[in-house]
Amino acid sequence: MNKFTTKLLLGLALFCSNLYSQTVEGYVTDAKSKDTIVGAVISTDAKTAVTTDLHGFYSLKTNEGTYKLTCTMVGYKTFTISLNLKAEETFLQQIGLYDANNPLDEVVISAGKYEQKLSEVTVSMDVLKPAIIENKNTTSLETIMNQVPGVTVADGQASIRGGSGFSYGAGSRVLMLVDEMPMISADAGDIKWNYLPLENLDQVEVIKGASSALFGSSALNGVINLRTAYAKDKPLTKFSTFYGSYDAPKHTYKWWKGSSQKQTGINFSHAQKIGNLDFVVGGHKFSDDGFRMLETEDRERFNTNLRYNFKKIPGLAIGVNTNMMQYKGGLFFLWQNYDSAYIPQGKNIQRYNNTRFNVDPYITFYKGTNKFSLRNRYFKTHNSNDKNQGSDAELYYTEFQYQKRFANNFNITTGLVYMEQQVLGDSLYGKHSGKNIAGYVQADKKFFNKLTVSIGIRGEFYKVDSAKTNGYLFMQNQSVKLPFQPVARLGVNYQAAEYTFLRASFGQGYRFPTIAEKFISTAVSSLKVFPNPQLQPERAYSTEIGVKQGFKIGGFKAYADVAAFYTEYSNMIEFVFNIYRPGGSSGLFYEDIKWAGFRSQNVGKAQITGLETSITGSGKIGPINVTVFSGYTFINPVAPNFNPIKDTLGLPGINVLKYRSKHLIKSDVQLDYKFISIGWSSRFQSKVENIDRRFVQSVLHEYNDIANGVNWDDIPSTYILPGLRENFPAFQKSFWVHDARVSCNIGKNIKISFIVNNVFNIEYQARPGDMRAPTQYIGQLAVKI
Repeated sequence: MNKFTTKLLLGLALFCSNLYSQTVEGYVTDAKSKDTIVGAVISTDAKTAVTTDLHGFYSLKTNEGTYKLTCTMVGYKTFTISLNLKAEETFLQQIGLYDANNPLDEVVISAGKYEQKLSEVTVSMDVLKPAIIENKNTTSLETIMNQVPGVTVADGQASIRGGSGFSYGAGSRVLMLVDEMPMISADAGDIKWNYLPLENLDQVEVIKGASSALFGSSALNGVINLRTAYAKDKPLTKFSTFYGSYDAPKHTYKWWKGSSQKQTGINFSHAQKIGNLDFVVGGHKFSDDGFRMLETEDRERFNTNLRYNFKKIPGLAIGVNTNMMQYKGGLFFLWQNYDSAYIPQGKNIQRYNNTRFNVDPYITFYKGTNKFSLRNRYFKTHNSNDKNQGSDAELYYTEFQYQKRFANNFNITTGLVYMEQQVLGDSLYGKHSGKNIAGYVQADKKFFNKLTVSIGIRGEFYKVDSAKTNGYLFMQNQSVKLPFQPVARLGVNYQAAEYTFLRASFGQGYRFPTIAEKFISTAVSSLKVFPNPQLQPERAYSTEIGVKQGFKIGGFKAYADVAAFYTEYSNMIEFVFNIYRPGGSSGLFYEDIKWAGFRSQNVGKAQITGLETSITGSGKIGPINVTVFSGYTFINPVAPNFNPIKDTLGLPGINVLKYRSKHLIKSDVQLDYKFISIGWSSRFQSKVENIDRRFVQSVLHEYNDIANGVNWDDIPSTYILPGLRENFPAFQKSFWVHDARVSCNIGKNIKISFIVNNVFNIEYQARPGDMRAPTQYIGQLAVKI
């Protein structure tokens, strides 16, 4: 090598080493709270960008010269500053971001598995903040979910826009997530509402519509994601306690002696950063005498969130979250009679003593605009009762995810999932195992700073014992068989004006039957629940068009949302009440009472069309701060191939899916003036259009013995639910339920509240035989330090 070549190479090396020797670095914080912000994007052009690490720190290398440094973070106003960088200079630039203070800029994660503005997501979505949950003294998430537009929860079964009817403790078309990982039991595949850690809550996000492309099997009807809170720079301690009592029912028999049945509880949480360790601890204790005879509940829950941020390896964090609970009580299912609706049949009830435990170790690593995460969950459930029908089940879940955020508004998210379920042998289910393997990829791109396009696909394989996924894909008018089931989603969102957003979406869903739906064998009161090992997976797709319009009245900022939707199910699974004699015989005899009960069955095709409108907002109108969360939902749930003789009330022309209401109205309004707050919640539900025929007809079915020419009457409805047929209009009615609250702040840290649930003491049933709570009075003390 000659001297000229050597000098040339050395010169090039020196030039390259100085090319990016200029560095801009610093911390990004919330300008008001001073908390560090993780995941903010700092850039100088479309190709040069980094994100803040877990300490809120960034370091951006670039050329010398004059630049416009930009910092963006969902939910905050964009920060921009001009910098003149000199050769080999390290420039310190601290950045303080201001809250956008606009409901349209609410930050959500669930819609695309990365942080987005609520206004830019391509699906319908609602967000619940801790304030409404605390203000209403919510002790279990299922009660506050009934306040969300389009959502109902009956007997623990969540339904979004009529996607589910009545299914007692087996399976769910709505996937419950805690920190983006499934929190459903391994055996029943249902949601354990009272297990969810409300004392350590950041926010709850509700996605409406088929979401299997991102979240898997149980997300056929939608997703509820509870995001737990992490420690911020300033320590925070919260404590609340309450005492409540039930009023006497308005018309039916008051069974208890004395003045009232009481309900008490305590919640606490503490969050603090200790060096590089983020530490959160929470607890909950609850005791309820019950408004129905013998239906008591006592539970204790404890949880922790730990996260360690490595200083010497920027962007690396490891953590573990845990939650554990023990609870016991009585399980009420059917009344003794309509006139004594708060007394169980036979004045006998199942007594249970259950435990729940999960541990979630994880690793996250930020490198530039790349994010790597490995998340795991072990979820153990133990159920025991005095009927010798216990169960033990374990769920193992692991997910590897990679995200790449490009400077030109392009994001890629991809991941692999492995989940295993083990039911460890019991009298309720027997011994069974399940397995789920999936992979997904999603791309999100924003064009012209107005049009957001989201596309995703997932491959899903499920196996329970020997039954497994038999997938297919339609191509050129024919079905191609696959060893997995592909599902896809596509969504667009267009910002037509400053505060006007138009959206459209399409999503597919796929749900494999749970172990409980296939194998459960039990009895509840006088009814049996039968297994169905031949149960097949159900599939669905949903489409939606919608518009979100922001508006302002004085200091009150809000948005109105209107969406029209259509969902179609094939091979739909419903909980069907019938007579299930051994061998599948259709012969029904009066003495065959012991074969009366429920079983999960594939009922074929179903279609749901509907319209939903909502208004959400907060801010000052004059001197009063107003918070509004309201909506109206209309659905038309039908089964085109419904058999009115077998499955409906027997009324002419009835083809409406069972246990659905066509009209729902939800509203919560809170007014804050100085240290006084008042709130009012309302829920309207139109009549349930259809239920299982056998609950109300006096002669349920006739068995035609052709050989003998004799007709045999089947089981009379009075045996199943005494008084229901005679008082059926009291069940099949529309109703309003109203709650009220008033609170007083004492200084900055203490709040005293008085809450009245079901103000007008309305009697209503969520399903036949399930009369809901009369008026309840609650006093609450809350402290924040």
